[in-house]
Amino acid sequence: MFRPLILTLFVVANATILRAEEVTVAVAANFAAPMQKIAQLFQQDTGHMARLSFGATGSFYAQIKNGAPFQVFLSADTTTAEKLEAQGLGLAGTRFTYATGQLVLWSPQPELVDEKGRILQRKEIQRIAMANPKLAPYGAAAMETITHLGLLKDLQPKLVLGDNIAQTYQFVMTQNVPIGFVSLSQVFINGKIGTGSAWIVPAHYYKPLRQEAILLKNAKDHSAAQALMLYLRGEKARGVMKSFGYLNE
Repeated sequence: MFRPLILTLFVVANATILRAEEVTVAVAANFAAPMQKIAQLFQQDTGHMARLSFGATGSFYAQIKNGAPFQVFLSADTTTAEKLEAQGLGLAGTRFTYATGQLVLWSPQPELVDEKGRILQRKEIQRIAMANPKLAPYGAAAMETITHLGLLKDLQPKLVLGDNIAQTYQFVMTQNVPIGFVSLSQVFINGKIGTGSAWIVPAHYYKPLRQEAILLKNAKDHSAAQALMLYLRGEKARGVMKSFGYLNE
């Protein structure tokens, strides 16, 4: 008596598998860890697979302009997605803010970074890591912070620039550079700073790190790309973002 139901479920399941697609996603480096978790959940819930590439927002912009076959772009800012839309490389009306990031001055060494960031004024600190402000919004935010504090002239010779926020984190995590400006998401575990010492930079020191997602022109009529954009707005994805210290809009 259950055979018709079993057969129906079998047909539906196989139809879902047949419709499953792969979506190529360019992801700002600061969002690497949460996006990997979100991609796993996305595949479990939809059957679609997200193929992720991580890097600097500015670098991805150049790649997309040169024809890189991405279908979804998760930027670390708003202006890059706006430019892609204006240039016809992003689909009009699809961009939205998926999260707002936070900047942190961090060191893996306990008690090295104080809660007010006064370590930036200590002369014994000779190297400070940050992402390239011309390529990475978190690098731009770090430069704004230093300028806000009136320390740009003193700190300029000490700056060690990473190509993106992931490389910047590696500089500090391996202790090749004692301290650095990174994304809170890179050091935030279970609602707190995981290891080392940190100063969460006050939000008014830099322009809000609102991060926008946009469907690219290669995603027109692509069901997996559209499904991912919808999934990013859902409770599961937002929960993952919050666990990494992102602020939801």
